[in-house]
Amino acid sequence: MTALEKTALEKGITANGTGYGGKSWNILGQVYFPKAVTDSTFAFETNSEPGQFVPVHIHPTQDEFILVQEGTLDLKLDGQWVKAHAGDLVRMPRGIPHGYFNKSDKPCRALFWVSPMQKLEALFNQLHNLTDPAEVVRISAQHEVDFLPPEANE
Repeated sequence: MTALEKTALEKGITANGTGYGGKSWNILGQVYFPKAVTDSTFAFETNSEPGQFVPVHIHPTQDEFILVQEGTLDLKLDGQWVKAHAGDLVRMPRGIPHGYFNKSDKPCRALFWVSPMQKLEALFNQLHNLTDPAEVVRISAQHEVDFLPPEANE
């Protein structure tokens, strides 16, 4: 199935610790598993070890949500620091700067989803196994994910 054919949601279960179609991505050391992939929504699981993070960025064309499943995430959400614990749902409307950080001493697992998918699956495919953060930022900008300057993470 190509990206252009992902208009219908396929019924079924994506098992815990696996990705849809057996796929996973390693993006700067964090493991991501796609859970559901359609034009209207894109869901993925993240597994963040202590100290891992995704810097503050903006999705200008997507709403994003995080359901924390295990652990705690510190988030910089529209310039304010907040904490999300297991069971909490984080809502991030399009255009709102946000980043997430595992500042705890335990792993954190969360389900993310964006609506609509736009170019996010294609972005994750291109970021898989890259090790240069500057290249990640450059490629992300081509896929409608705009990272803010480093001081936005303070």
